[in-house]
Amino acid sequence: MPAPVREFVDRELVPHADAWDREERLPPEILGRVGELGLWAPFLPPEHGGRALPMSGLTRLHEEVGRGCSSVRSLLTVHGMVAWSVHHWGTDEQRARWLPRLADGSLLGSFGLTGEESGTGADVSGTTATPDGDDWLLTGRKKWITGGQLAGLYLVFAQGGGGMTAFLVPRDAPGVSVTPLTGVLGTRASHLAEIRFEQVRLPADAVLGPLGWAAGTVMTSALDLGRLSVASGCVGIIQACLDASVAHTRTRMTADGPLFDRQLVRRRISDMVTALRTARLLCRDAARLKDAEDPAMIMANMVAKYHASTAAASCADSALQLHGAAGCSPQHPVARLYRDARVMEIIEGSTELQQITIAEQAHQEVTR
Repeated sequence: MPAPVREFVDRELVPHADAWDREERLPPEILGRVGELGLWAPFLPPEHGGRALPMSGLTRLHEEVGRGCSSVRSLLTVHGMVAWSVHHWGTDEQRARWLPRLADGSLLGSFGLTGEESGTGADVSGTTATPDGDDWLLTGRKKWITGGQLAGLYLVFAQGGGGMTAFLVPRDAPGVSVTPLTGVLGTRASHLAEIRFEQVRLPADAVLGPLGWAAGTVMTSALDLGRLSVASGCVGIIQACLDASVAHTRTRMTADGPLFDRQLVRRRISDMVTALRTARLLCRDAARLKDAEDPAMIMANMVAKYHASTAAASCADSALQLHGAAGCSPQHPVARLYRDARVMEIIEGSTELQQITIAEQAHQEVTR
């Protein structure tokens, strides 16, 4: 990982992440620093403002940011999903219009899939897009939208055009309203929002990708990137839990010496080390496959996300246990890591969804 990124995390994220978590917001200057370092969408080609960073580099970047602040990493994830989608599925005009500003962070993107009345994630039946001459009228709502309070551009999935269709919706379009969501369990500073669309009129060039086929194209490729980003962020959470636990148990004294000398404590530490290395290797293997455009990347990303998220939750639980009452304090980073880790088992495909999909793939491979 380049030294400037590590220094940015250590100096500008780690010392302030707990305060941001309590305040449930990120200061504008931090978002500006992310842009100065070129971290918003570094995978974009240079002609669109990026630096063609391969996925192997992106996993390390998101791991490092995840070690410092999961809320910042969450914004990088959803913003990256929007930029990735425009780059891979947009027209030349759409790329020229949106990508330079997405690359430098002067325009933030947010991913509008989840949040129908049923709360069933990718079921977009509650948001509809109806043709009106050459335009579309978008109606519905999206909830639990990461970065929704900050975004100037929403990638919204709706029922229309004979199936699921993706739309690029500017925040300032008439009929768009944003309601901040607060008090959530984890990633509290990620500026969650509910976005409502009341007969929002969109031109034909707001459609991103094939009409009616977003489920197997735009959505799938965006979620694939999102899973890899979340998995990498989970590796960062595990690293933070390990660092905090080793530091605490070496200095926390008992009648018989440092807490670290207890066998059961060392067992928890060794399990964290093993989980960290395993999750990191799975992420790097998935990134390698994605860089090679190998179809196996989709399942590799699912496995990486499944293992890394469950491992992060387990390691955060161990870290909390090792810190005792101190770890339960809102002033202690372990409390934030514990809450953030739990969220990782839900977003970008729940643990149960990953289990079903991974098992089904195993069944298909055995029965071929």
